[in-house]
Amino acid sequence: MQRRRSILILTGDFVEDYEVMVPFQALAMLGHRVDAVCPGKQAGDFVATAIHDFDGHQTYSEKPGHRFRLNATFAEVKPEQYDALVIPGGRAPEYLRLDERVLALVRYFATSKKPIAAICHGLQILAAAGVVAGRRCQAYPAVKPELLQAGAIWDEPTPGLDGACQDGNLVTAPAWPAHPAWLREFLKLLKAV
Repeated sequence: MQRRRSILILTGDFVEDYEVMVPFQALAMLGHRVDAVCPGKQAGDFVATAIHDFDGHQTYSEKPGHRFRLNATFAEVKPEQYDALVIPGGRAPEYLRLDERVLALVRYFATSKKPIAAICHGLQILAAAGVVAGRRCQAYPAVKPELLQAGAIWDEPTPGLDGACQDGNLVTAPAWPAHPAWLREFLKLLKAV
């Protein structure tokens, strides 16, 4: 049995529903302690989620998701007490990357070489934090220009957006169809810490 890890999920309003719910539930099911936080909110508060579908349009469509209950308070987070960080996508990263406290938290995990799993638009936060230079990454294709500008090495996603990319302590993926590959690679990193 793998040692129980403490994992922090950084989220916010209009996070992609599957990209926060699936990792939260799967990692908890495996016995890990998983804390989900959002700047400006406390344990017991909710974030609104959005469901992004690939319906054949030029970009994804967005539908209302569920209410996701936070189980920890962002202002009380001590990053040194966590083994790993998960950053889901959706629209939340657009504004979370403007919060210097969020960027400092991400930089802590990056410089400590702790596992970081980011998916979809979650990589906007990594780019804003300046932690992707020279790192191979996948993200939702619309995030590619930001990653390249931040010095990342673009790893082209599979046509079905169902693959993942691992580079050192960083596991990235383009969207929720990649959950099996993304979580599998993340779990390998968790075993190593």
